[in-house]
Amino acid sequence: MIDWDAHYAGRASRMAASEIRELLKLLDQPDIISFAGGIPDPNLFPLSAIEASYHHILSDKARAAAALQYSISEGYLPLREWLAGYMGEMGVACGPDNIIITNGSQQALDFLGKLFIGPNEPVMVARPTYLGALQAFNAYEPAYVHFPPPGADWQGPAPKLGYIMPDFQNPTGVSMTLEERHQALEMARRVGMPLIEDAAYEKLRYDGAALPSLLALDAEREGGIDNSRVIYCGTFSKTVVPALRLGWMVAPRAVIKKLVLIKQASDLHCSTLNQMVMHEVASKTLMANIGHIRATYQARRDATLAAMAEHFPASVSWTRPEGGMFIWATLPEGLNAAEVLRRAITEFRVAFVPGAAFFSDGTGRNTFRLSFSLNDKPQATEGIRRLGQLLREVAN
Repeated sequence: MIDWDAHYAGRASRMAASEIRELLKLLDQPDIISFAGGIPDPNLFPLSAIEASYHHILSDKARAAAALQYSISEGYLPLREWLAGYMGEMGVACGPDNIIITNGSQQALDFLGKLFIGPNEPVMVARPTYLGALQAFNAYEPAYVHFPPPGADWQGPAPKLGYIMPDFQNPTGVSMTLEERHQALEMARRVGMPLIEDAAYEKLRYDGAALPSLLALDAEREGGIDNSRVIYCGTFSKTVVPALRLGWMVAPRAVIKKLVLIKQASDLHCSTLNQMVMHEVASKTLMANIGHIRATYQARRDATLAAMAEHFPASVSWTRPEGGMFIWATLPEGLNAAEVLRRAITEFRVAFVPGAAFFSDGTGRNTFRLSFSLNDKPQATEGIRRLGQLLREVAN
């Protein structure tokens, strides 16, 4: 029998299973109340619009032929044109040539890692940061460094790339202030660092006024998108539906040209049929449905936070996000959230995600992430009551 491990590239040792993907399997156990998977509620998907769009396209022979054929790597032009208008409404003046469609924003992160990161090159991330970004970048063997605290300057060698999530960060739920956005851009300019802006949750705001994206701020200062150092990653997974696996990147045309070459070598292009469906559905329903989506998630966030205030011990602290899908909790020093999770599942039938996986340096073992997107008020209240019972036992 061949020893496969001996034949893998050295970078394969940095590939590990996602704790979140594993925990999602718990959703099949009906007696477990899960705060683990940060996934949208399927009851909010525009099912009838998607069904009608597939029928509309496939019942037209000419459109069906185009939908089922090979296509260009940049993405379906009408969808890119619509996205250019969508970005323009957010203050980013761009054209379809500044946009590439990807197989979800996760593919965008993988492509950017492939384009920018070499072995042992410094990549700047937050502590904690999105686990999926770490998984995408790990294959390219970076040396992670961390963003300095707000107001502090970066003293080390210039990072090759920075990754940042300004709105309702996964996992903490925290958003950057306008001042912090300007500070991050100024630091990136000083050190000559490109910035990836992950805007997966940008539309899921429940409180406060919307703030401009990093790309909008930088393009305005630099005289246009083609002079910007920011690469914007968006996704339809949180606002329309995840299964069509469609995201997009907005960037200077010079960067898009390189990303198109990577796309060609990877999977040629995203499903044209799915792109055509997404164009019809998003253009007709996204803005009409977003109010209902926000109201649903806001009510679940509020129920979860209220239950935490009632049932969690004073020794546990947590964030109070203005949007997104996540609350970040911190246990007293010395406690390991992974060990707490084992008891939470086996004895209390409640699940969450331990926080260490979100730290590039393996720290944060006394932290954990709660997602409120799937649990209505009764489920959230009961789940937090159970978890609080355990935490009062271990964290007091």
